[in-house]
Amino acid sequence: MPGEDAVAKKSTVRNLLRLWPYVRPVRGRLVSAAVVAIVASCLSLVIPLVLKWMVDGPVAGSDPGGVWLGALYLMLLGIAEAVLFGLRRWLVARPLAGVEARMRADLFGRLQRLPIAFHDRWASGQLLSRGTTDLMLVRLFLAFPLTFLVVNGVTILAGYVLLLGQDWSLGLVLLTPVIPLVVLCSLFEAKYAIVARRAQDQVGDLTTVVEESVLGIRIVKGFGRHRSQALAFRALAERLRGTELVKARLLAGIWAFITIVPELAIGAALVLGTVEVADGQLSAGTLVAFLSTALALRWPVESIGFLLAMSQEAATATERYFEVMDEPEETPGPRGTAAGVGDAGAARPGSPDGVRFENVSFRYPDGPPDTPPVLDRVDLHIRPGETLALVGGTGSGKTTLTALVPRLHEATGGRILLDGEDITLMERERLRGLVAVAFEEPTLFSASVGENVLMGATEGAGEPELWRALGVAQADGFVGALPEGAATQVGEQGLSLSGGQRQRLALARAVVGRPRFLVLDDPLSALDVHTEALVEAALREVLRDTTALVVAHRPSTVLLADRVALLSNGRIAAVGTHHELLRSNAEYAWLMSGEGAEAR
Repeated sequence: MPGEDAVAKKSTVRNLLRLWPYVRPVRGRLVSAAVVAIVASCLSLVIPLVLKWMVDGPVAGSDPGGVWLGALYLMLLGIAEAVLFGLRRWLVARPLAGVEARMRADLFGRLQRLPIAFHDRWASGQLLSRGTTDLMLVRLFLAFPLTFLVVNGVTILAGYVLLLGQDWSLGLVLLTPVIPLVVLCSLFEAKYAIVARRAQDQVGDLTTVVEESVLGIRIVKGFGRHRSQALAFRALAERLRGTELVKARLLAGIWAFITIVPELAIGAALVLGTVEVADGQLSAGTLVAFLSTALALRWPVESIGFLLAMSQEAATATERYFEVMDEPEETPGPRGTAAGVGDAGAARPGSPDGVRFENVSFRYPDGPPDTPPVLDRVDLHIRPGETLALVGGTGSGKTTLTALVPRLHEATGGRILLDGEDITLMERERLRGLVAVAFEEPTLFSASVGENVLMGATEGAGEPELWRALGVAQADGFVGALPEGAATQVGEQGLSLSGGQRQRLALARAVVGRPRFLVLDDPLSALDVHTEALVEAALREVLRDTTALVVAHRPSTVLLADRVALLSNGRIAAVGTHHELLRSNAEYAWLMSGEGAEAR
């Protein structure tokens, strides 16, 4: 996130102009609302003219009929002003709700298309606050400050024209506060921009703590960490409270200045005007109209402070929104052939050749440049229809290697071929239709069991495919026993289910679409011995019809594979059958022993 100095240098107007593509479709309604509001506001400036006519005419001439007529005019003007302001609100309510909805939908869509590396960097609370609090501030700006900065500006200009027309000397007295007000507003905007950004970032941090505490409530309660979580929340809340108090002090200061200076000018004009009336240089009606006009301009002038504050908060919210929208997303199409790797020895695209890793390297983009790569010149071939187990110690790069196949991360060197076709030259949608994945930490959504499993199926899949996949994962028994069967809602993150149940549903999701290539990251780690044996027996049938890469930690999982690859320090150290590696490789034998399993 940008530093406060950088934030201060950015233009509020330039940030807000980025909203134009969203505002353009409803610009007609916004302009109409502004025109209606300007007319309504200017009607308040007609009231002093009616008062002048009443004082110099019916009141001075003791004409009761004229006084009643003037009162009727004032009442009609007040009603018209109220109706017009109500019409303005009606004009903007629906279109601006649509603008907010479109921006939120675009943000959500962008988050789905951004690479995994982006989500690794950003806290979920920061993203959540951008899609909720920040967009609410943008909508409020479009509904109120955007219109009334224009409306109040026009009203002040028209009001000063009337004041100068009624008495130019008194009008000049009321113009004296303009220069100090402009200077103060400029200083206020610069300071408020920094504080507003700080506050909105702190809201994101606070949201992250709340979200993590709710999702991790079992850990918090299990380890009795509710007090430390409460203290962390309190510390962030106190920081946010302090920032909000700074904002309040800035607003109080500018509000006091904007209120006091014009009031002093009005007081001076009243004294001078009274003297002119006493000297016969000014009529009483003109003085009444002048002071009424000046008082009618109090609200447009005094509102400048909080309108600028709301505008600055909206500009900061807009900047935060576009920080996400400007992030480069995953390209749906091909990325291009990896540099430095030729086509020599590659199979013809589409021919059955299984999965090939050719000189593949990977380094996390945000990692320090002097750190060794996670994967370093990996060469590996999984034959068509073969199941290859990937074994290695903690931190050896197993999970990273599996994430490269569906391009959840992009290899930084070398290339990966599926049946002879470079995955970087494939449409992502097609690639991910060919490759199914199941991770060690299964993720389930707040949906039914069936909906979670069928996420991995092709369009049109139904009950037969669902129950076949549940059978493979040995999940049909417990799913059938749920209150509503496969229609049972599993709740957020699937926390209403056990770890083994979640893992079996994730495995079912991976196999439901009968994928051509299957990538499994230790898919049986949460299962008990008896269930694991049943799942392995059913999984063997599935693996006969697919080319699979399986991360394994236990000998029972390794035995599902035709061959085993040992990954050590980011490189393939050995490839062979389980029994061959047990005899020939000490590291592999240690990993497969009880001692090695405990070390992991």
